[in-house]
Amino acid sequence: MADWRDVLLVDGYNMIGGWPFLAKLANSSMHEARDMLLEKLADYQAYSGLRVVVIFDAYRVPGLGKSYTQGKVQVFFTKEKETADECIERLVGEFSHRRRKIYVATSDLIEQHVIFARGALRLSARELLNEVEQSEREVKRKITKEQTKSRNTLDGKLPPDVRQMFERWRRE
Repeated sequence: MADWRDVLLVDGYNMIGGWPFLAKLANSSMHEARDMLLEKLADYQAYSGLRVVVIFDAYRVPGLGKSYTQGKVQVFFTKEKETADECIERLVGEFSHRRRKIYVATSDLIEQHVIFARGALRLSARELLNEVEQSEREVKRKITKEQTKSRNTLDGKLPPDVRQMFERWRRE
């Protein structure tokens, strides 16, 4: 069965540089910054239902051209001599379908003018961060709202951190 979900393509290193807490973390550990970005985007994917694809320039890590899935987020490392912008342009071509919207989260507006001319929608690093934070607030609000339920129910007896873990599993 074909996957007709809307797609969010994320330039990973642009987001790491554009999200202040990740940029600060990247100064000490780029690996941890990448992992935190993928974790945040996995939670956002579960909340939004979008197909999330994160692209990293492979010149910063070994294993050129590899891809894998972490949670429900697809991760691509570009091929040798391919930039993240070129990879995103290639993926937009692969994902294009008239029933699907494609969002591209990047800070490289000029480099991506071709895909935006094809109809892809742009999200800046700040806009994506705002959406991710909003989804986190909504999930927390839902969890705390459900805490007011009767203590006689099973979910009323669970601590908030366990309820949050179950909510994450339910969305996956």
